[in-house]
Amino acid sequence: MNKLELVNALKNEANISKMDAAKVVQIFFDYISDAMTKGERVEIRGLCSFYVKEYKSYTGRNPKTGEKVTIKPKKLPFFKSGKELRERVDY
Repeated sequence: MNKLELVNALKNEANISKMDAAKVVQIFFDYISDAMTKGERVEIRGLCSFYVKEYKSYTGRNPKTGEKVTIKPKKLPFFKSGKELRERVDY
């Protein structure tokens, strides 16, 4: 399911206009993104949680040349499915 399919499903289920459904979905995604940008954890009970994982700087190798390269510290978003979602998928 992509964003457009989600908008259409919301439109049909809630019996609202496509424009309103798109606005609701966009607000939802924006709030999740804003919270994660601030380093906050987002938890949707029964579905999933999103969090930011921080990595320290480390020394790696360029696979082409074998040259040592310093990898900068970084933050990456992570998704962890909730118990109910795992059980529902693994029926």
